[in-house]
Amino acid sequence: MRRAQTFAKRALFIAIILLCALYAGDYLWLRYKMNGANPTAALGAIEVRRYWEIPNKSGKFDYSFDPPVMQTCVHSLFPHLGYSPCWYVNRQRLQRVAQLDASAIAPFS
Repeated sequence: MRRAQTFAKRALFIAIILLCALYAGDYLWLRYKMNGANPTAALGAIEVRRYWEIPNKSGKFDYSFDPPVMQTCVHSLFPHLGYSPCWYVNRQRLQRVAQLDASAIAPFS
């Protein structure tokens, strides 16, 4: 029992160290790309569409779409410098902003 517990602690410690090393390596690689000949190679821009979901009294929804906007992202595995990774933004091109509450659109009494 004690041997298994020691092994589990070591395995968890090694996994955490490897994850931290992967994150640090990803960040250093991003900084290396930004300091190279083409600093914009580290950043990307993806067109994103946002929409509002507005409930009707009948229980159905109306949708209102905002114009497309370009969202800046980084070419890396993890988010860095305040930007999301491009692989994640590419999967989230259509984003729901909010579902408005039906009481918020009720007429004034």
